[in-house]
Amino acid sequence: MNTFELSYKALMSNSIDEKIKLTNHLYRLSLDNQLNHQAKFLIQAIPEPGRPKRPNLVRFQSLPKRDKSDTGFIKTIHAICHIEFNAINLALDAVYRFRNMPDCYYQDWIQVAFEEAKHFTLLNNYLDQLGYHYGDFDGHNGLWKMTHETNYDVLARMALVPRVLEARGLDATPKIQKRFKKSKFTKMVDILQVIFNDEIGHVKIGNTWFHTLCQQRNLDPIQTFDQLIQKHIGKSLRGPFNIEARKLADFSEKELNYLQAL
Repeated sequence: MNTFELSYKALMSNSIDEKIKLTNHLYRLSLDNQLNHQAKFLIQAIPEPGRPKRPNLVRFQSLPKRDKSDTGFIKTIHAICHIEFNAINLALDAVYRFRNMPDCYYQDWIQVAFEEAKHFTLLNNYLDQLGYHYGDFDGHNGLWKMTHETNYDVLARMALVPRVLEARGLDATPKIQKRFKKSKFTKMVDILQVIFNDEIGHVKIGNTWFHTLCQQRNLDPIQTFDQLIQKHIGKSLRGPFNIEARKLADFSEKELNYLQAL
């Protein structure tokens, strides 16, 4: 089975149910070693991946701040659900776009896509229990924007999507859990813990491949990372950083010192 054809089909599906079904199928094929990671398939730019008509996408700055009311907490659940839906597409694109990588690279990112689909399903089901649905509130497209901008190089993708965007989740999740623990939506504490534990693994995968690629190209990891931050973000990363979680995700001491110096 062609890894790239199947990942592209899942990536471009506009149906939530079909995207999850295709992602899960891709994962099962990966586990059974039934995928051809060296197959031929057209690589093309994807300005927008497959997604349902809702939620309506707006600029991040246009999203209103969420208060501590019940509706505010539900909007937060929806926002995290939206992140996890986008994360499925991010992982699928990492599989589809970059060729001639070792088989374990594709196995890693297919696993990430599968786990992101699991996270989305947990959150979407909880929204349904609360009488809401994914798409009821606006979302933003920041995650895909960075993915699209790093199409040109797998090293840039590994540097900036798992090590910056996903790692921000490691920084933010404990604080979000504390807020939910004091609300009537305490089920979110356990859901967020599942996501947090898996995301450590996702960031670790990103770190592994970033450092592997830097070593192959004889590049200094910190200098390269800093150059990519300036190129794509244009300013230093902002803390605070969850140092213990980042250690578990295999950030080196030098990288942690770099972050803390910011």
